Amino acid sequence: MTSCPLASTAPPVSDRQALRWGGRILSGLVIAFCLLDSAIKIPPLQPVTDTMAALGWPSDPATTRALAALLIGAALLYAYRPTALLGAIVMTAYLGGAVATHARIGSPLFSHALFGVYVGILAWAGLWLRDPRLRALLPLAPGR
Repeated sequence: MTSCPLASTAPPVSDRQALRWGGRILSGLVIAFCLLDSAIKIPPLQPVTDTMAALGWPSDPATTRALAALLIGAALLYAYRPTALLGAIVMTAYLGGAVATHARIGSPLFSHALFGVYVGILAWAGLWLRDPRLRALLPLAPGR
């Protein structure tokens, strides 16, 4: 009796469920962070205005609201399974802008400048864990 070669490469159902739930939890944390970050940018709060000015961005409410809308859109795309990959790409671009902004003004490397990288890694890890198609496209172990 021969076995199907594909059957041995798929993780057992309990492992797939654990991967999916781990991905949902990581993704949920990333989405919650993005929505919270966006929520504080919508009203004209003085600490946000001061921070935007310190980062070299225009401190007018229209700019901060535009950034908030962009991040909300990326988070919503990321949260919805059919558009999650597009959302991860848009979110990565947004976070890359944050990294560039902090690097440009000389913010501390590990706590500020690389924070967007940390969030991006969590976002992609969450997507990789919750989407078997992405795991098949980007396997951690080559040849498996």
